[in-house]
Amino acid sequence: MHQKGKTRAPVGRRRGQQRLCALLLAVCMVLNLTGCGTTIDSRKTDDSSTLYVGYVGTSMPTSFMPWLSRDGIAPTVSSMIYSTLFGYDSETGEYTPSLAKQWCYVDLSGNPLTDDGTFDGEIDYEAVDEYYSASSEDYMVVRIELFDNVYWSDGEKVTVEDVYYSFDIATDYDLSNHAGALAWTSDLCHESSGGELVKQGMFTAEHPDYSGTYVIEEGEEDTVMYLLVNKVLGAVTTLFETILILPRHIWEPLVTEEQQLNNKDPQGEFLEQYENPVGCGAWILNTEETNSQMIVLDRNPDYHITAEDGSALYKVDKIKILLYLDSNTAIFALRKGYVDLLDTSISSDYLKLFEEEEDIYVSRAAGTNTTCLVLNVNPSDPYNEGMKVLLQDEDFRRALALAIDQEELIEKVLNGAGTTASAGLILSSNELLYNEASDILSGDLDERLKEANAILDAMYPEKDKSGYRLVDGERISFEILTSSGNQDLVSYLQRQFLKIGIEVTFKASGSSPETTYLYVSNFDITVQSVILNMSNADVMYKSHFVTTERSSNYGKYQDEELTALIEEMRYTLNQDYKVELLKELQEAVAETYYKIPLYSAETLSVARTDRFEGYVSVAGSTLFNSETLQNLVKVG
Repeated sequence: MHQKGKTRAPVGRRRGQQRLCALLLAVCMVLNLTGCGTTIDSRKTDDSSTLYVGYVGTSMPTSFMPWLSRDGIAPTVSSMIYSTLFGYDSETGEYTPSLAKQWCYVDLSGNPLTDDGTFDGEIDYEAVDEYYSASSEDYMVVRIELFDNVYWSDGEKVTVEDVYYSFDIATDYDLSNHAGALAWTSDLCHESSGGELVKQGMFTAEHPDYSGTYVIEEGEEDTVMYLLVNKVLGAVTTLFETILILPRHIWEPLVTEEQQLNNKDPQGEFLEQYENPVGCGAWILNTEETNSQMIVLDRNPDYHITAEDGSALYKVDKIKILLYLDSNTAIFALRKGYVDLLDTSISSDYLKLFEEEEDIYVSRAAGTNTTCLVLNVNPSDPYNEGMKVLLQDEDFRRALALAIDQEELIEKVLNGAGTTASAGLILSSNELLYNEASDILSGDLDERLKEANAILDAMYPEKDKSGYRLVDGERISFEILTSSGNQDLVSYLQRQFLKIGIEVTFKASGSSPETTYLYVSNFDITVQSVILNMSNADVMYKSHFVTTERSSNYGKYQDEELTALIEEMRYTLNQDYKVELLKELQEAVAETYYKIPLYSAETLSVARTDRFEGYVSVAGSTLFNSETLQNLVKVG
């Protein structure tokens, strides 16, 4: 705990120096740099097109069943082995082909609602809105067409029946044992239970629409299917870009109510499939070379998506992901040439160090999230007492928000590697959605502090000898619940809030803060990263500002007008109007002074340039990303 009111700038510099010292000490750990099956200098003597990637973690995953593998590097690897139907471009709001090459809405007679009246045309959102707003049915119909040349890594062809199976079992908790999958498919008008169909909301050649409305033509049996989804434009988003499609021929014979897909104790064939995944993505797990300290991926020679010139989409032949137990050792490994890049963002304290290094590229990718202070505005029993009840007052919250100096936090905490963020919580880089009018906490700092103090002087004018405000003779003080890595942040906030007479102190969040503190209302203020964009708006606005049980709405904020606006945004079928509502929502969110923006941090990552060139910086990502893998070429 740091002394109240003291500046942390010198301490912040000392922490940077300590990290550099730790980096130098990593040389003593050089013999532990890699795991079994590869030598420490294998990269240096490797002339092949193999990319060596450093990963920092406590262990490597042993299972790559994609719905189970959610920790550490596992989701990244699973997404490379398996595929979703589409990708999503958050800048344009467009879906990009993956397993499926195209989709469109159709009317209740199966006719496409597109600009040219064909299944290949662009979606006509005005026509979708006009048609389905007038429809008495509570669902819309979506037609999907897969690529016809996609194969599982065991040679079996990928068909719409694999998609049907994946979505169907996701709705069937008795078979999947996966609560997350129920959320993924919550907007799909389909349900199964215990392997029995309860409500059909998908149609394929094998699972037909017996009314004959949604026709699968001859030759389309493997590639065309129809989905019934709720009347929400975002209904397709999770279905398209979140659910990794499973091979039906592998899992259907194995999964039962006794042996569920999400299996906590896999045995026999189940364990074999967990450890030897059959996917259809761009990469195949090399099980012979993979071990507890290294994951090896081979490029899928039959991957169906190619570059524009017809060559392989990804230029690297093999990827070796090596485990390091701490960041300092991983950074040392990169500097000394044992890996090509890190799948780990680095601290901004290392920026100056790498600026002096040869053959190292430093990526400063724009952030995609806003780091916020979340105030506990509506605590549940028995925690609805103490100083936190002051946070229920909107004027009091406004005074706190006005006192935050984002520029100082960016300079001192992030070493300049970040940008300011709007109170509307959508970043200015989002050209489609950003509303400048929601940036109500910027402007001259002195004027903001003057306004904040005027608000608080009218409410709590009494102060102690240290300048902190008092209520009923007691100092107004709040604990900021966050990770130990944010102690510098809290120290600067201590100094900033002192200027308005409010005390804040650091409280360690521990390993499971949601369960221990946040969901039960046992906190004053916490730090949270918020990502809001066109892709997740339907789900995340509700999660952040409406739902009060086990959601991202940690402070249990409730407001009828805001809830109504969110619901209107969720259920409009007019895409242009949806954008208008999202801009209006930013202003409404800003004026709650509930989630107060601190900054948007850049994602910093590093790579060597002596073996490969063509690294691509992608917003919110390290250099180990799909764009990089499509552009890397061997040097020399």
